[in-house]
Amino acid sequence: MALSSVCVVELAGLAPVPFCGMILADFGAKVVLVDRARDPAAVRLLARGKRSLAVDLKQPRAAAILRRLCAQADVLLDPFRHGVMEKLQLGPKILQKENPKLIYARLSGFGQSGRLCRVAGHDINYLALSGVLSKLGRSGENPYAPLNLLGDFGGGSLMCALGILMALFERTYSGKGQVIDANMVEGAAYLSSFLWKTQHLGLWEHPRGQNILDGGAPFYTTYKTADGGFMAVGAIEPRFYKLLLKGLGLKSDELPDQMSRADWPEMKKKLADVFAKKTKAEWCQIFEGTDACVTPVLTFEEVTHHEHNKERGSFITDGEQAVCPRPAPLLSNTPAVPSSKREPFVGEHTEEILKEFGFSQEEINQLELEKIIQSNKPRANL
Repeated sequence: MALSSVCVVELAGLAPVPFCGMILADFGAKVVLVDRARDPAAVRLLARGKRSLAVDLKQPRAAAILRRLCAQADVLLDPFRHGVMEKLQLGPKILQKENPKLIYARLSGFGQSGRLCRVAGHDINYLALSGVLSKLGRSGENPYAPLNLLGDFGGGSLMCALGILMALFERTYSGKGQVIDANMVEGAAYLSSFLWKTQHLGLWEHPRGQNILDGGAPFYTTYKTADGGFMAVGAIEPRFYKLLLKGLGLKSDELPDQMSRADWPEMKKKLADVFAKKTKAEWCQIFEGTDACVTPVLTFEEVTHHEHNKERGSFITDGEQAVCPRPAPLLSNTPAVPSSKREPFVGEHTEEILKEFGFSQEEINQLELEKIIQSNKPRANL
């Protein structure tokens, strides 16, 4: 796979860093997940394709273990706020002195500098500070966060993964690693570049929820069907809008102009009344194969049964027999081959990993005796 020669050390954290690490693992990187030893409150997420090494980072000698790993690694994934790794004597100055080729990827909420760099936050806070949250929501309602996708995973995980790949590419020329300061505020803001660059075009000149692309237009929103399902409509261009009206059985010459904003509220009601007369399946049959830009809003239970998704194999079954999305994008020569194994137990590969990085059996036994590491090999069921 594309990243098969890359070794990544990922320190256990919440969702953004684990997803970044899983992306790298899905595309072939060898990811060592450094879990927290003997931490009953630890939350494990998105560990597919990784191996687990359990270390108690609170113990002074634990830092030496991490340094030995990072001396041979290509990438370190740091999930902590500013200053945490420095307190552990694991900051980039120390690790990159020992391994100048190390790419030190820091993924945080507010970044490694600025007055908020040490402050806690979550996706909704990062979106709020980026300006994006002010654009999300229905007319007359409070702004609302679209799950924790934009900040945590779009602005965080994906931007960090992109930074790592660029640093790996640059290293082929310079031979040196670098520090990546990825954070959810700036990542989400960067994702919203289209909003900033189109302000002068009038796309966002009206209050939240009253513009073309934020649910204000009757031809770019969702409608409820007779069976309680929903259809998504995105018929922006005039030729697509005509096909929408045709599918709905409406005559364009009897309706207001598509771009007559004053008529949008009434047109929404008219379209809602029409959509409510048929089931989701019936509307799918009407609009299937057309350019009306009308699609069903599929639930997680429905998405794997949609013919397009089935034909492309867009969803897979993982090692725990759970359905999940196939890694994207699809590369023609070196596609991702996500691990079909179950996610690792905490400390399942501790001894195996340490031996690979040059630790002797005596060293491992002593570290386990002092409870600096934790080994948790699964027992065979006889």
